[in-house]
Amino acid sequence: MSRIPVPARDAVPAASKPLLDAVEKQLGVVPNLFRLVGQSPAALQGLLGLNGALGHAFDPATRERVALAVAQANGCDYCLSAHAYLAANLAKLDAAEIERNRAGGSSDPKADAIVKFAAKVTVAKGRVSDADIAAVKLAGVTDAQVMEVVALVAVNVFTNYANNLAETPIDFPVVRAAEAA
Repeated sequence: MSRIPVPARDAVPAASKPLLDAVEKQLGVVPNLFRLVGQSPAALQGLLGLNGALGHAFDPATRERVALAVAQANGCDYCLSAHAYLAANLAKLDAAEIERNRAGGSSDPKADAIVKFAAKVTVAKGRVSDADIAAVKLAGVTDAQVMEVVALVAVNVFTNYANNLAETPIDFPVVRAAEAA
């Protein structure tokens, strides 16, 4: 049972309704996360704004890889479930790659550096070493992209924390963080 109830779509504040309409137009459905966050129009607008801006950062596969690594690090079953589904169905990543991503790596060398860095940023709460920054840059990641990785971590930490706090009912095929990658 959710500790913060997920409202019905028509029960969110009026200012959230057009934002949820945009989510539905893009995804074809309004996942529980967005209705949960939609209880605050400001929080929903912030989430969607950052997600929208980051849609231009990296390719969808890399964004999903980062989301999986962050969700695993934060033990967020809701986000693991959502991003495993999106990774397989949108980004077309295979099951072995999704498992590598959850474990903080990738079979692609540049993505591996990005995912490892994102996992370290998450666990270290941003206090990574000089060697960590050098390693991701050695893989060809620019300073601007380093900031984009940090932004991807931040938006995923927000959704991880919201879902962990609320115990949001999972509306995707279930993946559990405790079932180690």
